[in-house]
Order: sequence, then C-alpha cells, then structure tokens
Amino acid sequence: MAIHLIEDLLYIYRKGSHAKNPEKIVFHNVSGYDVYNPTATFSYKGKTVICARVEKRESEHSEAIFFYEKEVNQFYPLEGIKGYKLQDPFITKVGDYYVFGGTETFPHPENEHALWWHTKFFYGKELSELENLTTGPKGMKDIRVVELQDGRIGVFSRPQGIVGGRGKIGFTIINRIEELNEEIISAAPLLELFDDEEWGGVNEAICLKDGRIGVLGHIAKFTPEDLRHYYSMSFILDPITKELTDVKIIAERADFLLGPAKRSDLVDVLFSGGILLKEDKAELFVGVSDCEVQKIQINNPFLS
Repeated sequence: MAIHLIEDLLYIYRKGSHAKNPEKIVFHNVSGYDVYNPTATFSYKGKTVICARVEKRESEHSEAIFFYEKEVNQFYPLEGIKGYKLQDPFITKVGDYYVFGGTETFPHPENEHALWWHTKFFYGKELSELENLTTGPKGMKDIRVVELQDGRIGVFSRPQGIVGGRGKIGFTIINRIEELNEEIISAAPLLELFDDEEWGGVNEAICLKDGRIGVLGHIAKFTPEDLRHYYSMSFILDPITKELTDVKIIAERADFLLGPAKRSDLVDVLFSGGILLKEDKAELFVGVSDCEVQKIQINNPFLS
C-alpha cells in the first residue's frame, strides 16, 4: 500500500469508468432549509428511510432528521422519530441494535466567535427509543463503527492537530459496543493513508463477505485560495492483519448535477454519506456542495 496525492488519484480515476446517472433527492416539509450530508437509505418497518443534515443556508446549527421515501426520490419526515441537534448523521446495525450519531456543536471554550464539536452516539433496537451510548473526544468528527464477522466491533477515529495533523484515520477493535468511549477512540493507532498536506475521514464502514472492511470516506485538500476540494474515496482494511489496499477516488463533484453551494469555497465538495452494494454495482449517496443530496451509480469499489 502506498500513499498517493489527490492529484495522482484523480488522474487514475479520470482514466477509468465514470460514475453514472446522477439524481437529486427531494426533501419535503423543510421549506427554507437545505438538506445534505445523508446516510445511505435503509429499510425500517417496511419503509425506505434516510437520515440527513437539515439547516438554513447561512447557519451551522443543524438537525438530523429521518425521512421516508413516499415516491421515487421524494422523501418526507418520518413520523414518530424525533430529530437530533446533530450535523452529518450516520447509522449502522450492531447485532440487534441501531448505532446512530453525528457531530454535536457547542461554543468554543477559548474563542467566543467559533464553534467546537464532538461526536455523539446513541443506540437502541428501535429508532424511536434510542438511548445515549457515549461521546467522542472533543474536536473529533468522522468516528464510525462496524460489526466484524467475529462479533467484535471495529472503530475508526479521525484525530486532528498534534496527533493527526489536518486529519488522519485511526482504527482499533473493541469486544462490545458498550465499551466504546473517548479514551479508546483517542488511542486508536493511525493508518498510513494520506499525505500530511491532505486529509480524510471515514463516512461508512461495511463488513465484507471475506471479513475485511470496505471503507467509504472522503479525501480532501485546500488550494491556495483556501478553496476546499472533497472527493469520495474508498479502501479496504483487513481488521486482523491491518493490511490496507490503496485509497482510490470513486466520485468527484463534476460527476453530479449542477446545483447551489453553501458558500463559494464549498463548490467542489462531496461528502460521502453512504453506499448500497448491489453485486458488481453500487449506489452512492452524497452531500453536494454542503447544500443538497444526490445519488449516483458506480462500480462496486470493493471488488477491485
């Protein structure tokens, strides 16, 4: 496994087959708000459900709301399930439990004009009855968990600063979801994936048939004008040997339909929300330009 710059990964991606058939997902009963950075869709009590970040264009104060699909690509709030004051929601199954969470923001302790954040986790057998599970380290986003073939839990972290620089991915294993805590997340050993001037994070992790973990994430960089460039990426991790495949880009903003952006520096931003694997193909759900949700058909990134 080698570390490659985004420039090189883009060159490889653009030489190959491109993502196809982008579609916008429309959310109803949220007039005046943008909806973006979703999970993948999942089945819940006979409905196709998605959770996404809902906020006003000029704000960072978000609510994660569950929606159900009433008609093709037309989603409405799911009755009986409360919203959560979270950004960038995620959800997975561990045994009989849903593990749900997102980024909770709060005033920065040293800068009254800034926000700080941590990742909140909830779990339960019903979406209507989720309980507090734990809170991640302050200043850390993109923490994800995945149930492994042997029943243990893989944990991905994303430290920044003295450990992690602009943002690197860590990985560790716990025996039970109830063991998840701030100390374990902080101590996760780092994976060598990114150049120090670039960064990335895990958005969803899937236990593959061979026991390895298929990782969906994002890889990002700044250009000199402080413009952000985020790309959907993937890699595979063997949780036992820690062997990694090379990171590869699986989608870029140009693959998607034109649309608005939250700010001028966020035009070229994809936030990989979730992925549905369908044999040799896959359906990728993304937040586009911090403003909307689109989905696109791609080759299954974990088959090669």
